[in-house]
Amino acid sequence: MAAALGTAVQATRPLSGGDVAQAFRMELETGETVFAKTKAGAAPEFFDTEARGLRWLRDADALAVPEVLAVGSDTPLLVLEWIDETARRPSSDADFGRALAALHQAGAPSFGREDRRPTGSRGLPNEPADTWAEFYAEGRLLPLARLAADTEALPAATIAGLEAVAGRLRDFGAADEAPARLHGDLWAGNRIVDTTGVSWIIDPAAHGGHREFDLAMMALFGGWASDTVPAYNETFPLADGWQDRIHLHQLAPLAVHAIKFGGGYIAATTSAVGQYQ
Repeated sequence: MAAALGTAVQATRPLSGGDVAQAFRMELETGETVFAKTKAGAAPEFFDTEARGLRWLRDADALAVPEVLAVGSDTPLLVLEWIDETARRPSSDADFGRALAALHQAGAPSFGREDRRPTGSRGLPNEPADTWAEFYAEGRLLPLARLAADTEALPAATIAGLEAVAGRLRDFGAADEAPARLHGDLWAGNRIVDTTGVSWIIDPAAHGGHREFDLAMMALFGGWASDTVPAYNETFPLADGWQDRIHLHQLAPLAVHAIKFGGGYIAATTSAVGQYQ
């Protein structure tokens, strides 16, 4: 870390909360505090992919995103500016909804990623695609169906259902939406609020995708105030029937969690698939 930053590290404190990498608060000789993380045995592009996603989201100038201070490949590491957290203020969630709308409106060159880097704990493909239906089928539902079959993580009928839904995505409405600039893993734990009440987003699986996907991720695990989505909708009105597609967009993260953890996620994935058959 010291070599990457060009300054000595005076103090290091491990941080809890992550399930993929080891994270630390570091105090530098310059007096600056930074957030740093590493992962033993990580692929050379592991943290570079995250760094590229953070920079891309930051370029939109919509939501606050930590600045990337250093990223390493030979020695896997990522160093970000430190954000002092606090409890949310009453306006934080509505402000977040409006800022998220602005992030999505910044758009993307295509669905997927221009650099074609896979994202997420299961390395899902992000090959560029012209339409959401093509991307969600080829980059999410079908790879997950194959992975679930290989690992016997889901019942055969649920896997067949995922494959069937992948072939019918244009039937559910709003398939003609332009690609939005997505965080890609927007559960409440990947949003922090600083001491001034400003919301920051961290740990993205950034890509061009359907904007309803970020909102579906928010709904899946909760932790957001009731005024977040209305504020979003006032800023960037959602297409008719968006509520009916929430579980459609949740199919991918539910399948990922079923593959990783099993348990109740198996039944949840099966239930979500059943709504679109």
